[in-house]
Amino acid sequence: MFPYEGDLKLLQSTAQPVYSPDEVLSLQAFAAAKGMEVIPLVQTFGHMEFVLKHKSLAELREMPHCVGTLNPHKEESLRLVMEMLRQVVALHPGLNTLHIGADEVYMLGEGEMSKQWLASQGLSVEQLFLSHVTKVAKAIKETWPHLNIVMWDDMMRGMSQEMLTASGLVGLVQPMLWDYTPDLDVEKTVSMLEKYHAAGMSELWAASSFKGSTSVVTNVPRTQRHVENHLQWLKVATSISSGINLKGIAITGWQRYDHLSVLCELIPVALPSLAACLQTLIHGQLSAEAEGQVTKLLGVPSVEVEAMGSVSSAGPSFPGRKLAESILELNTLLDTEDIRFFENSMFVRGWLSHHHREKKMVNPLMGVQIHNQASMYLTTLQEKAEAVREEMVRLYPEATAQEWLEEHVRPVTAPLKRILDDVAVCVKDMVS
Repeated sequence: MFPYEGDLKLLQSTAQPVYSPDEVLSLQAFAAAKGMEVIPLVQTFGHMEFVLKHKSLAELREMPHCVGTLNPHKEESLRLVMEMLRQVVALHPGLNTLHIGADEVYMLGEGEMSKQWLASQGLSVEQLFLSHVTKVAKAIKETWPHLNIVMWDDMMRGMSQEMLTASGLVGLVQPMLWDYTPDLDVEKTVSMLEKYHAAGMSELWAASSFKGSTSVVTNVPRTQRHVENHLQWLKVATSISSGINLKGIAITGWQRYDHLSVLCELIPVALPSLAACLQTLIHGQLSAEAEGQVTKLLGVPSVEVEAMGSVSSAGPSFPGRKLAESILELNTLLDTEDIRFFENSMFVRGWLSHHHREKKMVNPLMGVQIHNQASMYLTTLQEKAEAVREEMVRLYPEATAQEWLEEHVRPVTAPLKRILDDVAVCVKDMVS
């Protein structure tokens, strides 16, 4: 979605219009007017699927079938990363902090160049990771000395304090520890923070989530799960030693697990969760007062999205409220066992089995009843799906609406359509 130019123009989205430079600048101006500082995140090692999926850049992959991990040995890899960063920094005037990603660097060390490097240097995959990140961080500091650099911590969790201290990263980066689970291990996380601090990295961040992170196909977030995650992070914050500067918490909101995975929860259905998580951090718990703030501001009866009723004409609302309601209505239908598992119903299995369809020997009376039931379900689903589409295209590109509907609705409607087609053929053959 970023308007990369020049040799990087191929990174621009083709499924939908990218942000224009003016839009990127106006978003920052709006954020600044609300007292917020924008910190862009640009992946520089792992999760580079949106870059390395392109055939012309495939030679920069660590492994041919792993489109997310950059080959750290090629000079072109660093040039690519620095050009991405240059364009992003240029479109963020007044930038103070930059996040360079570097999480989940899958298959690192598996490529031939890496194997040769590891063997000749007598070093570990962990040291290979540190070598590339240090190179990137130093290049950033040389180009923009004023920038603070944040990076994800997961690739460093198994490293010793001594290895981290010797890496050259101390004083260059601020690790951001992420854990999105409701049962986050407080003691283990505090120990991790203390290790980074002992290695010389005293400026640290935490990362939670208000949507996504439950499962790759989750459609509607469960607020309580995310609130519990924040409660655990609050326990961590009160348990660390005084020397650690926990600079803040990034409340992440996932849209996909990676660039090539399906959509997870959209923003409108997740706003109650975001508001509840923010209030939890402000109040130290999701107290009655905190929950009251959320329900009052958003005009919802509960912080749980499933409890959202229809829009009250007199009460407050929020952008995307109608879309959230439409998604909930459709989701309820999609999860109805009679509809989702219609193919497994007694009538379909008993009178419209694969054998019946193959032989075109169907009891016409039962066939008509099955047809009527399937037709009713399909019509209802299509009406609800159209309502979702109409609301979604008000906020999202048509391509996003199409993808969402294909992902969630098609798996349920396709079997119903097959049944209608098969019944029509079989009944016609029996009565003509």
